Amino acid sequence: MDSIDYEILVCLKENSRENATNIGAKINLSTSAVIERIKKMEASGLIEQYTTIISQNTLGRDLSAFIYVSLEHPKYYDEFVKRINENDSIAECYYIAGDFDFILKVVTKSGSGLEGIINYIKYINGVSNTRTSVVLSTNKRDVCLLPEKTDN
Repeated sequence: MDSIDYEILVCLKENSRENATNIGAKINLSTSAVIERIKKMEASGLIEQYTTIISQNTLGRDLSAFIYVSLEHPKYYDEFVKRINENDSIAECYYIAGDFDFILKVVTKSGSGLEGIINYIKYINGVSNTRTSVVLSTNKRDVCLLPEKTDN
């Protein structure tokens, strides 16, 4: 990856629907060269997917929280992950090292919605402990991180 690829990624990060002609105009490259470079980055796995970011606030989901979860034993891992994936209010799930086994990002409409999700989690077989932190405000939200810029 060189500096031209980096500039293409910057454009795609700002708007993944930006067409190759517009990107080429911004970075002084032909449309065909932009398309070729994008295809190479897709083929290499650098670009994994294109997605839509849906405003949760617009949907009335303005309460976010992080729930830390401990399991009694690793044998409960598969069932826990299966059950977490079945709940649409759980946006992210990470298996972590430290005092807890998982951290979940939850997005919901209200405190009672959060209460329901916490109870849902506590009733999953093998869950031994939870801790919840409610988000007061979000100061940075990058859904895609650019690679470190090189001097090429």
